[in-house]
Amino acid sequence: MLDPVLASRIQFALTVIVHIIFPVVSMGLAPFLIYFTWKDIRSDNAVYEQLRRFWTRIFAVSFATGTVTGLVLEFEFGTNFAAFSTTAGELFGGPLALEGMMAFMLEATFLGIFVFGRERVSDRLYFLSSVAVGLGTWLSAVWILIANSWMQTPRGFEVVMEDGQPIVHLVDPIAAYLNPRFPWMFVHMQNAAVESVALIMAGIAAYYVFRHHIWKYPIDNIEFWEKTLKIALVALVITAPLQAIHGDLYARHIVETQPQKFAAMEAIWETDSYVPEYIVAFPTSIQDLLDLRAKEIFGFGIPGGASWLASGGDPQATIQGLNEFEGPQPPVAIVFWSFRIMVALGFWFILLAFWGVYRWWRGELYEDDLLHKALMLSAPLGLVAVELGWIVTEVGRQPWVIQGVMKTSDSVSPGLTGAEATATLVGFAIVYLCLLTLYTYVIVRIIRAGPPDGDELTTTESSSPPQSEVSIDD
Repeated sequence: MLDPVLASRIQFALTVIVHIIFPVVSMGLAPFLIYFTWKDIRSDNAVYEQLRRFWTRIFAVSFATGTVTGLVLEFEFGTNFAAFSTTAGELFGGPLALEGMMAFMLEATFLGIFVFGRERVSDRLYFLSSVAVGLGTWLSAVWILIANSWMQTPRGFEVVMEDGQPIVHLVDPIAAYLNPRFPWMFVHMQNAAVESVALIMAGIAAYYVFRHHIWKYPIDNIEFWEKTLKIALVALVITAPLQAIHGDLYARHIVETQPQKFAAMEAIWETDSYVPEYIVAFPTSIQDLLDLRAKEIFGFGIPGGASWLASGGDPQATIQGLNEFEGPQPPVAIVFWSFRIMVALGFWFILLAFWGVYRWWRGELYEDDLLHKALMLSAPLGLVAVELGWIVTEVGRQPWVIQGVMKTSDSVSPGLTGAEATATLVGFAIVYLCLLTLYTYVIVRIIRAGPPDGDELTTTESSSPPQSEVSIDD
């Protein structure tokens, strides 16, 4: 049987890795749905009704699945991490409760109107429902990220001993909730969600555009897929560069607040200056994968790049090494490789975005089969990048569950046995794999069914500007 600490950590990681897919899709779709609804109401072009109705189906399925998988995470705080809940419950419980009472209820209430009420309410109320659903989705992220960011940079609290147990008391809610990490996490996460959904939309649309324009297969509603592709490219060309720029600034903040995590991201063990940034790195042995040291890997590095990144412009800056910190170190190899792959994907998304926009500007968007293939293969990679980002965030914080306050080894339920933790881990793995499989099956069915058309639409007139114009409304 596994050690209860290890089994609990694996179980929580597994459930979060699966769960995060659904809120990312929901949060990423929210601004698109607001735009589609506004255009549907203001325009006589039936394609916007198709866009709204098609992507609303995927949003609704993602919302429902995310609700189920998210509730389980909150129970895990009691079953597997009771010591953490006892210590930090006063501060941690507030944001989670507000997420349910404020954000979830707002989203769930107006989702019924948004999904079923188009012909039953006025245009103004219907548009309001789309905004409320989107706002609720993003408010959920606010409260969840407040809780998580506090664990990264805890503020506004004091620790007192009660019956031999350390208890965190909230003394300054503003400082705690608006801690230094929160704005960085919120902007990075929400932009990543929109970027991920843009990649999904572009990949799916590219598949149908490829079949129609390259393979010459007749595709119903091809205008719908062409419009989807263009809207996705516009979103991608905005979010992909923004994510890279913001990520650079975010890394500097990590250096200031969690230098041990940054050292793990760069695999720096000894304090040094003029540290290279390995953009491309390859392990030279199995040991490099498991016990990584930056100086011993084969890679292409920018001299002084890591120092420049850490300091904001000084390639001679000194970076504190992992050996300077007491206690267990984070699993460096996991953090280092996850960070490298995430950054590589980020630059690929930028290339993909400008590639697509350039071909669009040239009037060759539908004929570039290589671009279509690249978009199709990249459709799930936004979600992969989000997963890797969270791995860097959470694994890089180890051995702390609350930075500088409580270690992960002290947060697990004291009465939990290895047999119990292993049994629930196996059970959760099976259930979540089934949920993910079912979700994928339903989404594929929706995509194959395509958008509604004909008698299903309430908008009967369709207008389409000349194809020579470089516009979303082409």
